[in-house]
Amino acid sequence: MVAGVDYTVDVTTGIVSFTDPPDIGAQIRAAFEFDVPVRFATDTIRTSMSRFQAGEAPDVPVIEVRI
Repeated sequence: MVAGVDYTVDVTTGIVSFTDPPDIGAQIRAAFEFDVPVRFATDTIRTSMSRFQAGEAPDVPVIEVRI
């Protein structure tokens, strides 16, 4: 389906409206991205290149910033 043609999304409410509704019992799937502002929870982040393994990231504590 094509956004703006087959369906629209109201970004303020999250409501999806279809041009032609799906059949009753049809399976509907969706993927989402969230943009949440955060800040670091500590002043320093300890890392060690001697223990670095590809594909891994150090534990970086963050706190959600409510706006």
